Amino acid sequence: MLHVIGLLLTSLLRSFRSRQSLLLENLVLRQQLAVLKRKHPPPRLAPADELFRVLARRFWSGWKRALILVSPDTVVRWHRAGFKLYWRAISRFRRTIGRKYVSKEVRDLIFRMVAENPTWGAPHIHGELMFLGFDVSERTISRWMRRAPREPGPAKRWLAFLRNHREAIAAMDFFTVPTITFGVFYCLFMIGHDRRRILHFNVTKYPTSAWVIQQLREAFPFQAAQRFLIFDRDGKYGLETPIAVRSMSLTRVRTSFGSPWQNGVAERWIESCRRDLLDHIIAVNEQHLKRLLSAYVRYYHEDRTHLGLNKETPEKRAHSTSRGLVIAFPRLGGLHHRYERAA
Repeated sequence: MLHVIGLLLTSLLRSFRSRQSLLLENLVLRQQLAVLKRKHPPPRLAPADELFRVLARRFWSGWKRALILVSPDTVVRWHRAGFKLYWRAISRFRRTIGRKYVSKEVRDLIFRMVAENPTWGAPHIHGELMFLGFDVSERTISRWMRRAPREPGPAKRWLAFLRNHREAIAAMDFFTVPTITFGVFYCLFMIGHDRRRILHFNVTKYPTSAWVIQQLREAFPFQAAQRFLIFDRDGKYGLETPIAVRSMSLTRVRTSFGSPWQNGVAERWIESCRRDLLDHIIAVNEQHLKRLLSAYVRYYHEDRTHLGLNKETPEKRAHSTSRGLVIAFPRLGGLHHRYERAA
């Protein structure tokens, strides 16, 4: 009896509602019924279902009474998430107001020019960027120049010094070679920085300071073109070697402890010699090693190209102009070859 009375009261109240409200309520209930009838239990709400409820909340004031599958707080949360997405999409396409955005490529290029050219100002950098096709104002360049790290590291300052004085710099260093009888040979060499030429080398089993001084006299018999000689703090040089260097009108440049990069040209030649020759042979005796090193020095000077010399050789190997057959000439017993065109 009470159930019948409730239905009658509900029907009576609905008769006073507007037609639009009844249609919206019917639509919402039908949509929820469609969700419940889906084949994959439990029923899941798709993005389209969430959008439908958000729109129903916007256009119908009685939207809370018809909710069965979700709570009103869930619909409010959906609405706020949609609000964020909407304004985020608008902000991406909104026209930028104020200063023009400076891309990371331009900023990095400004920092690079400041680091590589410490004396350049904003007008000079602005002109370079104009030639490269970048539309940046000079005032913007001045602002970013103040943020650029200006002080180069110790390695860069040392490298700049070496490049500016390479014609006047020579270096010397020791390296060891094991023998077939498990002994050790000590190889001393001097190398010029300008064309990477080996000025002198020799091999011994017993390196002493007197032997090193004799090698210096053979390497620089007269007034040397070089003014600076770089060498490390190896104990084999003793106390006499620096004195002998000064007596030859050479300025000694001794590297720091444990800093082989400060004598990089000599260290790189040692690496090349090991990779090109010493890793592929076994030294039988002192004469055998001297002969192999002499052949390698000739190959290094006349045939081997160098990245530090723009793919040239220390002795400036001539470029071929003929179009004949390419002929290979073996070097170091066939470990390497030199290629030329037949006349």
